[in-house]
Amino acid sequence: MLIRYKKSFEKIAMGLLSFMPNEKDLKRLQQTMKQYETEENRQLFLWKEGEDIIGLVGVTASDSTLEIQHISVNPSHRHQGIGKTMIKALDELYPGKTLTATEETESFLNKCDLNENKEKGSE
Repeated sequence: MLIRYKKSFEKIAMGLLSFMPNEKDLKRLQQTMKQYETEENRQLFLWKEGEDIIGLVGVTASDSTLEIQHISVNPSHRHQGIGKTMIKALDELYPGKTLTATEETESFLNKCDLNENKEKGSE
């Protein structure tokens, strides 16, 4: 289940974000968290299964797009389709927006192939 970030989830979110290659440095990580907390157009979502938060996706929103800035899944839960499920849930949460990617998240977003999901949705 996709849930919005709250300050009480800060340590979990920072831990998940630290798996992103560009977020290894603590100062950079803290700066990124501050941006998600203070910038209105940035949103951070967490993926919760049962009582555990095991994934995270961060976006920058504009009028027509959501740019995927960060996506991370706890290493012990990888290769189970959680990342794709998070992207699909985000797409359903913002049906009028086009999902785009940064250079860092582009290869993953391409693997999700959202157009294929929309076409198969009626099956």
